[in-house]
Amino acid sequence: MNRRAGIFGCVLMLVPGIVLGVGPEDEGVPASSPTTTVCPEGTVWDIEEALCLPIAESGLVTDPEALIATARELAHAGRHGDALALLSRAPDPEDTMVLTYIGYSTRSLGYMSRGLAFYDRALAVDPDNLLARSYLGMAYLILGSTDRAQGQLAEIRARGGVGSWPERALAEAIAQGAVDGFDY
Repeated sequence: MNRRAGIFGCVLMLVPGIVLGVGPEDEGVPASSPTTTVCPEGTVWDIEEALCLPIAESGLVTDPEALIATARELAHAGRHGDALALLSRAPDPEDTMVLTYIGYSTRSLGYMSRGLAFYDRALAVDPDNLLARSYLGMAYLILGSTDRAQGQLAEIRARGGVGSWPERALAEAIAQGAVDGFDY
């Protein structure tokens, strides 16, 4: 595996900090699909049509799990605007994973306070959302608050997340000190 792919699949740079990302529960880096290998920005792969379609015309809206998985893939590919456009079409805008990935892409675009607000909303819906807690902890690291990041790590562990992807990712980010160039 190349260094850029690293353990978690992406390095996203903010000026002057970094954006860290992980997958839900025990998933690793999302597999690439034609959405990120063939389709240009503003489009996603439509399996039925076997071509790239504008996000607004995509059939993903009828399958919330596919919509979230595709948004996650887009986000990990650095296509945060497309991920947000797709997530805005989710049938349940208060779904905890929809809120989590909106938070991730929003903060990845440099809107940290808005991203934090989406993590808070996700955790209000589901306090056991380990991924939202991991992302929140990483945001705290970016903001220089290691204590708050460690608090989220403790919450993940207390909520049964020992050994999970979110726990491992946040623990590693804390251990590395979340410096520029940290691979995810």
